[in-house]
This record gives sequence, structure tokens and C-alpha cells, in this order.
Amino acid sequence: MSGAPQIVVHRDKELMAQAAAARLITRIADAQAARGTASVVLTGGRNGNGLLAALGASPARDAVDWARLDLWWGDERFLPEGDPERNVSQAREALLDHVPVDPARVRPMAASDGPYGNDVEAAAAAYAAQLAAAAGPEDHGPVPTFDVLMLGVGPDTHIASLFPEHPAVRETERTVVGVHGSPKPPPIRISLTLPAIRAAREVWLLAAGEDKANAAAIALSGAGELQAPAAGARGRARTLWLLDAAAASQLPRELYPPASA
Repeated sequence: MSGAPQIVVHRDKELMAQAAAARLITRIADAQAARGTASVVLTGGRNGNGLLAALGASPARDAVDWARLDLWWGDERFLPEGDPERNVSQAREALLDHVPVDPARVRPMAASDGPYGNDVEAAAAAYAAQLAAAAGPEDHGPVPTFDVLMLGVGPDTHIASLFPEHPAVRETERTVVGVHGSPKPPPIRISLTLPAIRAAREVWLLAAGEDKANAAAIALSGAGELQAPAAGARGRARTLWLLDAAAASQLPRELYPPASA
């Protein structure tokens, strides 16, 4: 497992989105150069969508071979196909409709009017089966070793749809679960679990804005993952926190180098 998280602080959320997009382009291009393909887990929310929009606007985006990129999601709102609140709908609008991805390699979680109807547990199990089918013998269990898995950090320290003290954050076996009674609407969701998240080579946690400052401070202060799920997110090779100055405002200054501000 990776050691202590690395923390990079940018002046504002726009700069953070642009820098994170540039970092992601480089990481994907490096993985494709090394192995021919790359795999990324996308996140929703304002920071995840801001990063995707910045990636789409970047002149360097053509460094990515979009046809050789596998895209997964960390969580999804269990709503009908095309609902504007679904993470996949927002990702398509921000980026995916504007780049030549291979539709067969874009793997959204099921919608509530999809093949499993309103059975969120069946939809979660089907996504777990997709992940297991994509995992190779070189991977660490029933999910691929994602190159980059991105997570937005909520003001309550939630990541994906793993909320403090909720049953899903306690899961140690399953890789994907249905989430009921989410404190943030809609109440029913699908989410990767911490075991699936920790299979990634790199986990990037994104937080911008003053409303994320307390969450970042708690998660980076040694809190337990049941109380602060973001504290349990880590990559096999690297754990990277990408923050703007507002989200970093409650962190001890010694946690991150002045050059990153």
C-alpha cells in the first residue's frame, strides 16, 4: 500500500481543475504507452465534473487515445436513464460526448429503469460481475487495478456513496453495494466499496471550497474510516489529495509544501 497521502494545494478551484486534468492526461498517456490501455474511475459532483470539463477544454487532450480507455464509475444515483442528476449524464455532457471514446469501454452503473428495474441490489451485483470479468490474473482480486480512481470528498467526509457510519462503509467483501437511506438525495444509490477503491494504483481525492475544509482536516488527521470514509480511501501506489486553498484552509501548514500553493 502507498504511504502517507500526498497533498497538492492550488490557488482556486479553476486552477485545481485545470491542473488535475493535465495530471490525468499525463497519467493516462503513460499507462497507454506502457500497456496499451488505461482504466479510470470517474466521480461526479462539482469537482469531478469541473475536472472533466477542463480535460475536454485542454489542448493536450489529444495525447489520450480515447478508444483505448476503460471508464468506470465510483458511484451512481439510482435514477432513470438520462436523468440529469445521474453521474454518467453529467460526465457525458462535460466530456464524453465530445471525445471519441469506445462506447463498449464506457461502463456506467445501471439506471433504475434499466435491465434490473428498481432492484438496486441486483444492479450492484451486476456491476460487481462486470468488474470481476474485467479483472485479469495480474490484478489484486475481483476488480481491475485501475490506473486512477477519482473521488469527490463531501462536506461530511463521504466518498462515492459511502457515508459516515452507514453499512456500506463497513463492507469488507463485496466490491459494489446498493445504498439505501443516503443522507444526501436521492436516497438510493450504487457505490463501490472501500475494498474496490483500494485496488486502484492511484486514488485521487478532490475537494474545493470552504465547505470542504473541515472534511479535509478530519480525514487527514487520522480519523477512522467509519466516521470519515475519505480517511479510508487509498491507492496501492499513491494517494493524492487535490485541494484548492479554501478546502486546505484548516490543514496544518506542514502537511503540504509551500511550492504547491
